[in-house]
Amino acid sequence: MAGLYIHIPFCKQACHYCDFHFSTSLKKKSELVNALCKEMVLRKEEIRGPLQTIYFGGGTPSLLDAEDLQQIFKTIDDHFEVVEAPEITLEANPDDLTEAKLIMLAASRINRLSIGVQSFFEEDLKLMNRAHNATEALRCLQLAKQYFDNISIDLIYGMPDMSDARWQENLDQALALGIPHISSYALTVEPNTALQKFIEKGVVKPVDDAVAQRHFEILLAKMEQAGFENYEFSNFGKPGYFSQNNTAYWTGKPYLGIGPSAHSFDGNTRSWNINNNPKYIKAIAADSLPIERETLSTTDKYNEYVMTGLRTIWGVSLEKIEKDFGLKFRTYVLQQAQKHIEEHLLFLDDDRIVVTKKGKFLSDGLASDLFILNLS
Repeated sequence: MAGLYIHIPFCKQACHYCDFHFSTSLKKKSELVNALCKEMVLRKEEIRGPLQTIYFGGGTPSLLDAEDLQQIFKTIDDHFEVVEAPEITLEANPDDLTEAKLIMLAASRINRLSIGVQSFFEEDLKLMNRAHNATEALRCLQLAKQYFDNISIDLIYGMPDMSDARWQENLDQALALGIPHISSYALTVEPNTALQKFIEKGVVKPVDDAVAQRHFEILLAKMEQAGFENYEFSNFGKPGYFSQNNTAYWTGKPYLGIGPSAHSFDGNTRSWNINNNPKYIKAIAADSLPIERETLSTTDKYNEYVMTGLRTIWGVSLEKIEKDFGLKFRTYVLQQAQKHIEEHLLFLDDDRIVVTKKGKFLSDGLASDLFILNLS
């Protein structure tokens, strides 16, 4: 089984915290869609096995119209094998999700929406420079539930001046709407973003890690109480609503990334496309793939497995480490994990090393402690 990721590099406006690749000009949207379809044809042999997931990410995929989606799905059907009931997700912004848009999407092959709500509070949305307002955030979800069962929303915590009470209200609102999947992220300050500049100038208060950790603990408690499972550090799902796309990514399954800046992984190599729309379109038109590739070493694969595994409920399998990397790696990871097990940040569950509730907020740091630079 494999996944297909399609990057739609357009947005109405730039969010202050975002460092993803996108353009605010839609002039080349038609050319870009043509290029996406052609890249799929050029790279169809790179993916083995049927597609289990198709994911439209961005950018803002909800800027696509019915004709765009029809063209993309026809290309997929003509050149790829797809399982009988694939998970097909489209990321969407609340301001795009009018009833007419939702009817169009529901009539397409899309069967899962991931909606970038981020917050139900006006002051948060203005600070982030989101294109929607709080009223649109609420209304779009009420409408979306009429046409889609499988809905995920994004929420951001750790915002400057976001009180614990306001964060709890955000979660309460999402739960009251009956949304079955929530992806929640701490606000991070990425280099060269507007948010970084505002903080440096004193226009916006710095992000406080202690606040983010407190909000994460509130998140864990609220989600657990509401019957959600924290199957990956940032992802919470009701039973039957885990994202198959997210799960495949965190468990190391192969995926093909199409579009400017999109990444791919086949188990042995990673590759990524150029993050420039005009150069991408020009290269694809000339039957050239604007891609860089990296072959992963055994150490790279081990480190990536540890990093992704510790973020999930499935943890890191000692049996898999020994089978894929050798006994030395198994011995090493157990030695490195021991002090964290004694501190109740990690625990052994049969043959798996899993992060405890106490250690969850520290999972990336714990993983780095289990990394190796070289093991001969």
